[in-house]
Amino acid sequence: MKIVLDTNILVSSLSSRSKYHAIYQALVEGKYDLYLTSDILLEYEEIISQKYGNVITQIFLDLIHEAPNVHQINVYYQWEFITLDKDDNKYVDCAIGAGADYLVSEDRHFQVLKMVVFPKVQVISIADFVKLLADG
Repeated sequence: MKIVLDTNILVSSLSSRSKYHAIYQALVEGKYDLYLTSDILLEYEEIISQKYGNVITQIFLDLIHEAPNVHQINVYYQWEFITLDKDDNKYVDCAIGAGADYLVSEDRHFQVLKMVVFPKVQVISIADFVKLLADG
């Protein structure tokens, strides 16, 4: 399963006390393929560092660089579907470029993608993704 995770989804899954920790655990266990771009990785690094500090950030970055199920891709076209928060387009472009099965986000800006016929980007909630992982 090819996945793009919005930063807020990833960050909310890092703590072992989070009800969404299964997302991080499944990543570590190789149960899905995570796709990202250098822009997404930089945002992950910035937000994780702010929330958890440098040690946790470095552990996460080591995982990202070493895990065989994490794929950093280059995006060659910017679709610009999201106008309310243009920064969110990096996730959409990554999902399209990777041919991702799902973009996981709770951000309401992604709702505009329901109106896009081509290329189709399937956005699912964090709860739906956890259910998908549990169903296996």
